[in-house]
Formats: sequence, C-alpha cells, structure tokens
Amino acid sequence: MPVLTQDWSSLILLVFVLGLKHGFDADHLATIDGLTRWHSRRGARLANCCGALFSAGHGLVVMAVAVAASLLARQWALPTWLEQTGAWISIAFLLGLGLLNLYAVLSARPEQVVAPRGIKGRWLGGLTRAEHPLLIAGVGMLFALSFDTLSLALLFGFTAQGAGGTPEALLLGALFTLGMLVADGANGLWIARLIRRADETARIASRVLGLALGGMSLLVAAYGIARLLNPAVDGWSDGKELAIGMGLIVMLACVFGVAMRLARVPRTNTSTAG
Repeated sequence: MPVLTQDWSSLILLVFVLGLKHGFDADHLATIDGLTRWHSRRGARLANCCGALFSAGHGLVVMAVAVAASLLARQWALPTWLEQTGAWISIAFLLGLGLLNLYAVLSARPEQVVAPRGIKGRWLGGLTRAEHPLLIAGVGMLFALSFDTLSLALLFGFTAQGAGGTPEALLLGALFTLGMLVADGANGLWIARLIRRADETARIASRVLGLALGGMSLLVAAYGIARLLNPAVDGWSDGKELAIGMGLIVMLACVFGVAMRLARVPRTNTSTAG
C-alpha cells in the first residue's frame, strides 16, 4: 500500500486538509443537520455542539486504527487491491450523494429550507436523535466504521511507521480529527443558526449549500474516475494532492461563508405602523 509523502511539513498540512475535506462530506453534514435540528426543537444548548461531538467520536476511531496499523505495519503488508477498491467505493458514494443533494434542491418546494441529504445516516434510525453528548460522539464513531474512513486511517498508520511509529500515527490521526472538527463544528453552528430563522434568506442559503455539495461531490467523483481510468491524469496529479485538496477546501469554504453570511442577514420587518 502506498504511503503519503515523508516530508513532514507537507504531510502535516495535507492530513489536516484531508480532515477538512472529510468533514464536508455530505453524509457528515446530513447527520449533523439531523442531530442539530432534533436538539434545537428541544431547546437544548447541545444543538451548537453536535458537529464537534460527532467529529470527536469519528476521530477517536481514526486515531485508534492509525495507531493499530502502525504497529501491524512492522510485520504485515496490506493487499494491493485495497487502495483501488476503496477508491471505487468512495466514487460510488460521491456520485450517490451528489445526485441526491442536487435532486433535494431542485425538487424542494419554494417555501422549504433544504437540508443536506446523506446515505449512511439513514441506516442509523433513531440514533440521530441521541440526547447525550457521549451518544452523539458514538454516532460519529459508527460513521468511522466505513471502508473509506478505515482505509484512510490505515494509510496514516503505514505512513507513520516509515517515519517513526506509534506517536507519529497518533499525531496524523489527531491532525485529521482537528480538520474534521473545524468543518463539522462550523456546520453544526451554521445549522443551529439557520434553524432559528425560516425566512427567505434561510431558504436561499440552504439551496446555495445544497447545490455546492451536490456539484462538488460529482466533480470529485469525476476526477476520481479519470484518475483510475486514465494514466495520464493519474501521472499529472501525482504530487499535487495538497494543492488539489486545498483548492476544493477553498471553494467549499467560500460557498459555506456565503451561506453563513446569508443566514446572518437581519430579518426584514414587514409589519407597518398603524
């Protein structure tokens, strides 16, 4: 199994960017949306923390698997088919999420605020109504038990083994988790703010984010297919993972910033004095 770059100044930034990108996954956003809405309806202060708690649980699994992989890497080699299988599974999920979120926006009623759509969250049923902070973190842990997340954690462990071992694996897992915390924590706060207002601005903001998530998912899926099927694209992208990841994050951050800005616009008082 290939490892990430051994240039630690680049590696630290790359892993953090991977965490940010992972945190903007539509499945993450949809589940955090559901948790936040549930707690907001109950008037619980926990609504603002759902994104951060979800990421904390998710990250604990990533760190544990990365450390275990760094220990196993001394005497065990992962099969060569693992990386490509993981890539195709990730592409399939991205295509599904992209189409699902675009459909949600295009089919929404004019007065409706569009919530992000996910796939994995539908398998959790009532767990998306978890009321205790540890249970919310537990939902994040369950989300980490997926092929794409576990393969990333294994990659961190094998990369760390070549650079030192267990402490380095723990560091990479923690950096990845920090990136997720930034993305998912900000999303939880934004959803909580959006729920408190159901006016025209909120409806526009939700559609901006939904279209961006759908379009970005399809774009990343198309890029992944091109890399797997065209050696020229794969060769061009070699060594450019950080720049490509940063580009995606900047685009998503700009859209997210616009949506948050729209959600902060003061409501217009349409009442008139008698």
